[in-house]
Amino acid sequence: MTPNGVSGRTAARLDRWQGLSGAALAIFLLFHLHFESSIIFGKEAFYRVVRILEAGFLDPQGHGFPALTVLVALILTTLLLIHAITALRRFPQKYRQWRALKQQAGLRLLDTRLWLVQLLSGFALFFLVPVHLLGILLDPSAIGPHQSAYRIVEQGFGWLYMLLMPLVVLHAVIGLYRLSLKWWGDKLSRATVRKLALGVTLWLLVLGSASLVVWLAVGQSLPVPLTPYSPN
Repeated sequence: MTPNGVSGRTAARLDRWQGLSGAALAIFLLFHLHFESSIIFGKEAFYRVVRILEAGFLDPQGHGFPALTVLVALILTTLLLIHAITALRRFPQKYRQWRALKQQAGLRLLDTRLWLVQLLSGFALFFLVPVHLLGILLDPSAIGPHQSAYRIVEQGFGWLYMLLMPLVVLHAVIGLYRLSLKWWGDKLSRATVRKLALGVTLWLLVLGSASLVVWLAVGQSLPVPLTPYSPN
């Protein structure tokens, strides 16, 4: 039995589900941030990316199918629930565990501190990510240069993304770093994996920040009244 009263075999299964769901979410994030960054190249670039992702090439009118966005959001919600439920057992539940956590926080071990960052960021994301997914599920058709910018600037979602983006990047990259060492630690150099993780983190933070700045600029120049963007 583990300290949380779970058998070793069950703990191993939960560990596997936590790792697989976390890896799937992290890989999705890598693609998502790059797709989102297409706004840096202009509204038409972002519009084209959205149309491709929503299978606009199969729609005679070229608009695509927002139902695909809903499907992806539902899959992400399911993965998020699996990941959250299986990860909750990692949170300290007893006074002794909190005391041990406090002692570990004082250690100057990078991997220990990374685990603490992942623990705290995961707790925050448990509240922030559902807000983002709920907005997509409730209005999947409002994904476009004008509608997305309106949501970010006029509806206040920009503040959410300012918190969400760095937290989710840190949580995801640290998770992939720890999983790679856990699954292939005997074949990988820890120093090399650390450098790669740092490089990916910096790149995603710069990319996400640049995209958000552009979104804010687009939001400030929205047409009045608001009309969906359409290429010339």
